[in-house]
Amino acid sequence: MSDLEASFSILKNTNVLLYIGKGVLFTLIISVVAVLSSILIGSVLALVRNYCNKGFAKIFRILATWYIEIFRNTPLLLWIFICLVFCPCPEAFSHKMFGLTTVETKLLFKAAVALILFTSSIIAEIIRGGLNAIAHGQFEAAHAQGFNIVQTMVYVILPQAYRKVVPTLLSQVTSTIKDSSYLANIATIELMARVKQLLSSANRYNGTGTINVSDVFVLFGFAALIYFIINYTLSCVVRSLQKRQKKPVRAA
Repeated sequence: MSDLEASFSILKNTNVLLYIGKGVLFTLIISVVAVLSSILIGSVLALVRNYCNKGFAKIFRILATWYIEIFRNTPLLLWIFICLVFCPCPEAFSHKMFGLTTVETKLLFKAAVALILFTSSIIAEIIRGGLNAIAHGQFEAAHAQGFNIVQTMVYVILPQAYRKVVPTLLSQVTSTIKDSSYLANIATIELMARVKQLLSSANRYNGTGTINVSDVFVLFGFAALIYFIINYTLSCVVRSLQKRQKKPVRAA
């Protein structure tokens, strides 16, 4: 049996596939939590930076601006290590969860915090671009209907802004899924971390007793394929939804 065949035999092992499958699950969980939290935080940051222009509210605009610029212009890996050392972990994450040890659960929480801090700054600028594309007449129309400022933002401005930035937002979502691979540097048990662990013990599964160069290509190639399938499927689903929204409504 050649080295390449031995490497591909690793992927025929049911335990290996289950181990990788759990890594995919944790990658998706971290990414979904990070994206949803970042959209919420990013929306607030974008609104504050755009519209808090008068009086005492200017302080919040300055803080939002500094937050966005600091996190957006520094590496994600830096914040992962900073959160690993300095971020406190709530009691709820101080015990075993999801089949992980206590240490792994704490690392999972800290890694998610780092990803949220970093991603929210980028999404804030994306949403701010959508807000800047809204015509001022939309504010006047909402005020004419008796909406206060909060209702105007929630029911009129933000929905339109989100629609305008869907392609850019989708790009950031796929980037967040890929960026989750950085978490492998602190032993978080997501997809890339598990692939690295499998590679370090590939000799146990390939039947050759040694770790071969082909093991690297097969395992990391398989991980790349999984990332591609996840992100490409997400892109196709979003494009399909956009096409449905653009279809003209037929008169009865």
